[in-house]
Amino acid sequence: MSAGAVAVVFGTRPEIIKLAGIVRLVGPEACLIHTGQHDSFEMARSFLDELQFGGPDVQLTVGNQSRGRQIGEAISGLDEYFEACRPSVVVVQGDTNTTLAGALAANAREIPVVHVEAGLRSRDRAMPEEHNRVLTDHLADVCCAPTEVAKRNLEAEGIGADRVVVTGNTSVDAVLDRLPSEDERRDVLAKRGLASSSYVLATFHRPENVDDPESLQTVLDELASLPLPAVLPLHPRTAERARTFGFSQQLSRIRVTEPLGYGEFLALAAEAAVLVSDSGGLVEEASVLKRPIAVVRRSTERPEVQGTFAELVAAGPAIGKQVRAWLDDIDAHHRRLAEIPTPYGDGQASANCIAAIRRVVAQTE
Repeated sequence: MSAGAVAVVFGTRPEIIKLAGIVRLVGPEACLIHTGQHDSFEMARSFLDELQFGGPDVQLTVGNQSRGRQIGEAISGLDEYFEACRPSVVVVQGDTNTTLAGALAANAREIPVVHVEAGLRSRDRAMPEEHNRVLTDHLADVCCAPTEVAKRNLEAEGIGADRVVVTGNTSVDAVLDRLPSEDERRDVLAKRGLASSSYVLATFHRPENVDDPESLQTVLDELASLPLPAVLPLHPRTAERARTFGFSQQLSRIRVTEPLGYGEFLALAAEAAVLVSDSGGLVEEASVLKRPIAVVRRSTERPEVQGTFAELVAAGPAIGKQVRAWLDDIDAHHRRLAEIPTPYGDGQASANCIAAIRRVVAQTE
């Protein structure tokens, strides 16, 4: 890493997706630091390659361990690099352990922090992500808020307007850039033996749904009971929990796939009848793909799409009830959603974030 660089800190696949456009626009000034928060580097590598992310220039190995140890080891490793080669600015994204570690390490070295996707709030203190995003917002020198709702959240917490810029969400940029064409989507469906609007696409990885055997079994049973086949790309965390709990029979009733590349996943999401997930990123993507999503969570930090693209449901019979309600007239529902613009911007979020980053760099020179 060279002095004056823009250090981009990431550790998970969603961060790679949402930072890819920013990294491409920063160009050779970007120093990419991967903390290794998701311990399967080969999976991260495939996303880096597919999204033309480049790097990483620096590889840490915080791995699959407790939250406190991940954050602590990431701070220690980042501090070492920031001491050796001081960047002009540190860019972090979202609400992961890596996000908070990057902001804390930069703040300790008095390096400006830009937080991409700032201001999201679930008001759910049981979520580690809520603590990560709140702390990062208050440490950040510039908060790139994706929506006016996020901006108001920041203002309500006393974060001054001079530190906040509404940029849109970079997930929109990623979808518009990487969504396969109609012909390519047909090829993906053919390879999987699927037809458009004839299946439900599901993803699950959050502790509230997968770490407790009763909750995970309930989710899997609900997916298996849906009137359309459920396709479930199995997240490594969910796969490990299912093995531990002995849920091979439950998984056998669902069309389980390996974790998918981003383009193939977008193809399946765009052609699904309905999405069912606990992923915040997929909620945003659904608003671009114009597909309804049942969000299986206690709370949500994305209220902008509630009642249009998304409905919050509890893990249990509410999943099937909501999906069946949509499936009663799914074509008409798809047409209604197609007329609703995404609240997350026009695909220029990465460029808007770059403008904010450039302003910070100019102030340090």
